[in-house]
Amino acid sequence: MLVDTVVNNKLANAKFTNSQFQVVASDLDGTLLTPEHQLSAFTKKTLQSLRERNIHFVFATGRHHVDVAQMRENMEIEAFMITANGARVHDSHGNLIFSESLRPQLATEIAQMCMNDPLIYTHVYRADEWLINREDNYSLSFFKDTDFTYHLFNPLDFNTDDIAKIYFTVSDDKLHEHLVTLKNRLEAIYGNNISVAFSTLNCLEVMAENVSKGSALKHVVEKLGLSLQESIAFGDGMNDFEMLTMAGKGCIMQNASPDLHAKLPNLEVIGSNADDAVPHYLTKLFL
Repeated sequence: MLVDTVVNNKLANAKFTNSQFQVVASDLDGTLLTPEHQLSAFTKKTLQSLRERNIHFVFATGRHHVDVAQMRENMEIEAFMITANGARVHDSHGNLIFSESLRPQLATEIAQMCMNDPLIYTHVYRADEWLINREDNYSLSFFKDTDFTYHLFNPLDFNTDDIAKIYFTVSDDKLHEHLVTLKNRLEAIYGNNISVAFSTLNCLEVMAENVSKGSALKHVVEKLGLSLQESIAFGDGMNDFEMLTMAGKGCIMQNASPDLHAKLPNLEVIGSNADDAVPHYLTKLFL
């Protein structure tokens, strides 16, 4: 296969050996999941094989921890979970080991920023819930392997404690600039009091200050008694930037956002999620 050839060529030039990596961290959408937002049978088999060899696997995603926990259970593997872009971290047994929530007053203000914008959907991850300000069938299309779903909420009247993140979506990538304007506005108002990142062109995510997948991965490796140099990470969006730069080795998907390619030109680019590039890479590296 073409993917196997590309992976072999990349690995031949790699500076690292498989013995140096004890932790594998991967983003989900656009990276580990297929374009249909599902885990392929080959991916499941590969991850199960990694755990049989005592390689620690970490789901590192913007998704909700309830959603990812269902994926993990369906795969019957032990895995750490970095969710909400690092705002929540659970160990391989499902125990919460790190949590950083948006300050209630900030959450109140941010949730109301786009409530009257007909082009933008406002989402909130609060506790075990996914809240949204109006019906959005497009967002539901991302949830194929689990039964996690949203509940409608009123941005003017909702509980603002235990909020992992607030995020804003549009239904078409062509509306990306509309979200760029919102990002600039958020950063101008709140500065370093929040963390803001695009996960995809049509999804802008807001977390508490200093929250990132990279800082969360640091919590995971320290929990395991390891170092970041012993980890390898895979990602495709700007919300993966810190994780890819902090890990011992970062790998970028061929289908990654142009901004990520531009900001990390020296990192290795592997194949596409459509070709199961991550499990192919891991198979050659470890198995």
